[in-house]
Amino acid sequence: MIWAQVLVIILSVFLAVFLLLAIVLAIKLIKLTRQIKRVTDVAERTAVKFETIAGNVAAVTSPMALLKIITRFIKRAKK
Repeated sequence: MIWAQVLVIILSVFLAVFLLLAIVLAIKLIKLTRQIKRVTDVAERTAVKFETIAGNVAAVTSPMALLKIITRFIKRAKK
């Protein structure tokens, strides 16, 4: 009967240790997911800014390319 009580005590201690480890791990995982969320938010904002810049550059370069083609055509027509 004494060995059964000792076994219950040992198992209870191990259970308590694993429970504490699980709580600590859960807290660390919550912190990690919050940090990952912050990083993805920053990456998303950066991607949106680059997309806007690319759209602005494309809007500027398209008329310039068209103007360049027209000036070449005019120069060839003059020759």
